Amino acid sequence: MPPADLPPLTVDSASNFARITLACVGKEYPNSPGYVLNAAEDVKPPQAVHPAFYGCYDWHSSVHGHWMLARLIRVFPSLPERDRIVAALDANLTAENIRTEAAYFTRPGTQAFERTYGWAWALKLAEELHLSTSAEAKRWEQHLQPLTDAMVQRYLDFLPKQTYAIRTGLHPNTAFGLAFAMDYATTVGNAALKDLLASRSRDYFANDADYPAKLEPNGSDFLSPALVEADLMRRVLPPQKFAEWFRAYLPRLDRGEPKNLLELAVVTDRSDPQLGHLDGLNLSRAWCMRHIAAALPEGDPARAVLASAGSTHALDALQHVATGHYEGEHWLASFAVYLMTERP
Repeated sequence: MPPADLPPLTVDSASNFARITLACVGKEYPNSPGYVLNAAEDVKPPQAVHPAFYGCYDWHSSVHGHWMLARLIRVFPSLPERDRIVAALDANLTAENIRTEAAYFTRPGTQAFERTYGWAWALKLAEELHLSTSAEAKRWEQHLQPLTDAMVQRYLDFLPKQTYAIRTGLHPNTAFGLAFAMDYATTVGNAALKDLLASRSRDYFANDADYPAKLEPNGSDFLSPALVEADLMRRVLPPQKFAEWFRAYLPRLDRGEPKNLLELAVVTDRSDPQLGHLDGLNLSRAWCMRHIAAALPEGDPARAVLASAGSTHALDALQHVATGHYEGEHWLASFAVYLMTERP
């Protein structure tokens, strides 16, 4: 259920989000493949390469579109679009399609494919299917397992080799990739993965102080490097330790600084896929702010600042999910549903 001060996710609004995403999970073009071609024979249509996640413009957006549809029918089992959602996920999440998706990650040149944003969303999808008790979700979870296993192994293999965190507001952001993977590992009880994620989180971020958040945002961000890092660390550190870490990390936030981190990012052209990222930034800032605020002690002055800014961001950004432009509509509904259904 959504937090009390957000507009509720009703059957009508959930249906609207579902229709937006149902229109793209089977839409092959336009498409931004984002993969390495090793030979001429690798030039194939997107659906031939990624038979499950070929829609929604790119692989990661397709994955989190499937996550969103699965979450909506868990939250609203009688959603009017339920039959269409089940049909779409049945068509895409077949055992054969997922075996092909998993096998793709064994090809030469795929080490960095979707690292770590797409990996994180694949595990978020696996987590969502694990949480559901419906027969359909259990079937999809079983079919997804080869890809889930491949993503877990990617984390296990890569993180020991990643010396430095990537602090960008775009897909390679390390903190975001660790946070969603941590959720998956916690939910399914994968202790080895969870321990590695927690250890590397501390290695990368535990000593951060006076973070230069005044430099945000960059012009095409859809994540706040400052806030996603804190959203990760509230998962990793015990509550009191997190509060101490956060006070050192953003020491002037209780006084409303830096202002640019707390003020809405301005979107000037929603038909531009990079400028339109800033709508997603406002949505992801909102959930980070709200979750960080909830993790701080009652009475902490930064808590009220974050809660207020989080609500401002959410209320504005939720008005710009259905933009009429595929550049935003192929992915923003997922961010909106995560904001509205992931309770702090």
